[in-house]
Amino acid sequence: MRLLLFSDLHRDTGAARRLVERADAADVIVGAGDFATVRRGVDDCIEVLQAIGKPAVLVAGNNETTDELRSACRHWPSAIVLHGDGTTIAGVPFFGLGGGVPVTPFGSWSHDFTEEQAEALLAACPPRAVLIAHSPPRGVVDRDSSGRSLGSVAVRAAIERSAPRLVVCGHIHASGGQFELVGQTPVVNAGPAGCLWDLEAQEPILSSQ
Repeated sequence: MRLLLFSDLHRDTGAARRLVERADAADVIVGAGDFATVRRGVDDCIEVLQAIGKPAVLVAGNNETTDELRSACRHWPSAIVLHGDGTTIAGVPFFGLGGGVPVTPFGSWSHDFTEEQAEALLAACPPRAVLIAHSPPRGVVDRDSSGRSLGSVAVRAAIERSAPRLVVCGHIHASGGQFELVGQTPVVNAGPAGCLWDLEAQEPILSSQ
């Protein structure tokens, strides 16, 4: 299975159009949140992305709520928005967690969860799933421009417990486009440029597409 992974579009419709162009090379599209900016414009990129007819599995970021994202996707029939729940596509389980974890310093507009809330929401994540979490796990692909590790303890614990076959995240822009391992699990901070990922080979697909 080939996945097209992305995150943190923040109303960048040009980046969304480039993802649409690349979607033919993928079996499933995976979006790890932050379609909007400060809770505004969540529809902007979704209106572009809904041209993709392939299955799309999405979570909200901290810049939009899950309900706002689901509402924006109402005319995108192949999109599935997850938060504390999962779906199965071609025999592969996917599980999602939206929002910022831990709580960000950005104020009341930010769609955030405590580590304790995230732990409860992640409890049902099955083994060997593709885990989509807007926030990265603590210690990998989670460093900001000053080098601080800002990832989630709860997301890391869920990975160590359930050993997903892949984790897709975003949120920390300075680590966008990077991937590292937690045990044997690749963790990809996808970023707005996106990347193609071969789920069987457990590696990025390096191509001109």
